[in-house]
Amino acid sequence: MSSREYKGKRIVVWPIYLDATVPRSKGRRVPIRIAVKNPRVEEIVRAAQALGLDPIVEDKSYPRQWWSEGRRVTVLKKGSKLQTLKLIAETIRGMRSKRAPQ
Repeated sequence: MSSREYKGKRIVVWPIYLDATVPRSKGRRVPIRIAVKNPRVEEIVRAAQALGLDPIVEDKSYPRQWWSEGRRVTVLKKGSKLQTLKLIAETIRGMRSKRAPQ
């Protein structure tokens, strides 16, 4: 299987990957213009469900912060890992903007 065949593959999404308050050197993976402030696991799950990515929540500690308790979400890939992370972050941004009072 070539590295470009993503069908059926799962990736791990740590909330820190999408967090606008975290610099790239500390673990953020998406560009700051797409990142969301303090994303919660529940938001990641709702966004992944909306995208049809079959999310599964696991109780695991982020490797760079192994001493603190944490949770992660595994989802199906849609394109590359970065493309999938961007889709989730943009979906969370959209969900937050709909919830904000007008």
